[in-house]
Amino acid sequence: MAGGRTKKGTTIGETDNLGYNVAKDKVEIHDLHATMLHLLGIDHERLIYKSKGRDFRLTDVAGNVVQAALA
Repeated sequence: MAGGRTKKGTTIGETDNLGYNVAKDKVEIHDLHATMLHLLGIDHERLIYKSKGRDFRLTDVAGNVVQAALA
């Protein structure tokens, strides 16, 4: 995401001392996908693809743009 209108040097979220569990500001994979699509100028809620005769969204029914990452 470097150079894609994101804040430089920003870290989002924290883990526990072992780095195993999320301690603060968890970002799910659907949120990451929604943020990347937003930076590409694509509305993640309208992006639909067909698979096995059914409509799917890349971000499923979840996914929010991580505003803290945007410049």
